[in-house]
Amino acid sequence: MFVVNDLGLAIAFCVVTMLGWGSWANTQKLAGKESWPFPLYYWDYALGVALFAVVAMFTLGSTGTAGQPALANLAAAEDGCLLKAFLSGVIFNISNILLVVAIDAAGMSVAFPVGVGLALVIGTVASYTQSPRGDSTLLFAGVALVVMAMLFSALAHSKLPRKAGEGWARGVVFSVVAGCLMGFFYPELAKTLSANFNTAPIQPGKLTPYTALLLFSIGLLVSNFAVNTLFMRSAKVTYKQYFAGSGRLHILGVAGGAIWMLALTLNVVASGVAGPAVSYALGQGATLVAAIWGVCIWREFREAPRAANPFIALMFAGYTAGLVLIGLATL
Repeated sequence: MFVVNDLGLAIAFCVVTMLGWGSWANTQKLAGKESWPFPLYYWDYALGVALFAVVAMFTLGSTGTAGQPALANLAAAEDGCLLKAFLSGVIFNISNILLVVAIDAAGMSVAFPVGVGLALVIGTVASYTQSPRGDSTLLFAGVALVVMAMLFSALAHSKLPRKAGEGWARGVVFSVVAGCLMGFFYPELAKTLSANFNTAPIQPGKLTPYTALLLFSIGLLVSNFAVNTLFMRSAKVTYKQYFAGSGRLHILGVAGGAIWMLALTLNVVASGVAGPAVSYALGQGATLVAAIWGVCIWREFREAPRAANPFIALMFAGYTAGLVLIGLATL
């Protein structure tokens, strides 16, 4: 299987993760401009995740001399590891649907900094507890700055003008709930991986990154039949509408899922060198990327009063400084 042993390349993979995780939601924004409800978009997103996982397993996960071929690894894996990888996909799926709801309610510049920022904090702490690699002082100082940036994002959002009867807190609440759930999927996924999979033989019963991600994607897709169907009913949309959607709309959703899964794959592969905590924390720099998209491209704060500008500036400063410290923790 394909692995990484160079720290510089591992950090580069984490940067690509940051860009991918911070940009995939643009496909949902584009689909939304054509009045394509997010539950319908999300079906294609889930398919994109699963398709990329299958392709990665039979290509990167089945070639090379390192580790163990994907199919042989699946056959030898313990049921407990298979179940945990599957459940990590279920946990992520529920949290991600809630995040998409938050994006719809509050925009990318708020939903990502609050929701994904909270997931960064929870996931980093949990991952470091499992596998303590990197300078803990720099790592957690960076996480603290991210928390501050989250608060500034929520404060900036509170300054936006609202329609009568529309509270500013709805999007933030969805973001917080999504972030709390999302913070636990990565540590659960990491538990299934063979220790030092990039340099040592695969431990009996444990998974390679590629087989773990396949089970993750299956968990996401299978749980979608229950979770997303509920959201479809809530939004009063039907499967008939989904199949009547244009090819462009379906491609946008599949592309969004594939972009997100490419980012996760690179991140998990990089964790063999950088460690799960640092790898995940760097990847979740996606919050800064998404905030830039939301503020500069989608102009989600164009109607905000000048009083919101200091909070927006402090949000960007907090995230930038936090990510720099997290990156330095690997050195």
